[in-house]
Amino acid sequence: AVVSTQSTGDEEDDDPVPLANVSAMILKKVITWCKHHKDDPPKPEDEENMEKRTDDIDSWDQDFLKVDQGTLFELILAANYLDIKGLLDVTCKTVANMIKGKKAEEIRKTFNIKNDFTPEEEEQIRKENEWCEDP
Repeated sequence: AVVSTQSTGDEEDDDPVPLANVSAMILKKVITWCKHHKDDPPKPEDEENMEKRTDDIDSWDQDFLKVDQGTLFELILAANYLDIKGLLDVTCKTVANMIKGKKAEEIRKTFNIKNDFTPEEEEQIRKENEWCEDP
């Protein structure tokens, strides 16, 4: 995508700024998200005390992020590349909600991930990670 800077009248440099890592379609979505959230109060930057919740996505964002997986992942990459923390947080929470409560096979199916473990390797991994399974 290419972004044209808005001239204030006294600037001579009105050259477009290329954004090689963000497509025009994704950039439009990012701008839409930013315009909607432009007046939001800043979030506290104290990450140690910040709750790692995924159930606090507002309804506008939920509707905005009802997109195909490819678009969602491109939005994550764009938010990261453009350093838009709020958009990065909400897109990652959306992916976390797609994973939450699912078994490995369900996650593979959701994200079209090929299982390259042999049954023996998979059993070994399950045994090594029994401690993190629900009782």
